[in-house]
Amino acid sequence: MKRRVYVYFVLIFLLGIIVGAAGVYTYGWYSGHWHRKFSRQRVIDYLQKELNLSQTQTQQLQQIITQMDQKESELREQVAPQFQAIREEARDETRKILNAQQLEKFNAMVKQWDAKRKMAGHPPPPPPR
Repeated sequence: MKRRVYVYFVLIFLLGIIVGAAGVYTYGWYSGHWHRKFSRQRVIDYLQKELNLSQTQTQQLQQIITQMDQKESELREQVAPQFQAIREEARDETRKILNAQQLEKFNAMVKQWDAKRKMAGHPPPPPPR
């Protein structure tokens, strides 16, 4: 009988550890604490260390990454209006199915989303209709 109690105690203790670890992992991952934003300098430093790049190679790599950044920025500027148009179309369709109270709340949510996009460096949306 006592042995069974000890086994249950250990099992419950282990289950607590597993559930606690899963909770910490979930919180850390979804709160962004375990994410690091992409850093081009960190990539350069990593490649320099792992590949034992010379100073000349490191400078060339920096130029390559700078050129890539410019090309990516140009592409984003070209397609950003298309993505924004799709977002606005979806928002307009959503507004059509909402009542007045829901519409007010939805518009406030859209403002928050747009503010977050702006803080993340995305182009600002056109003014609401």
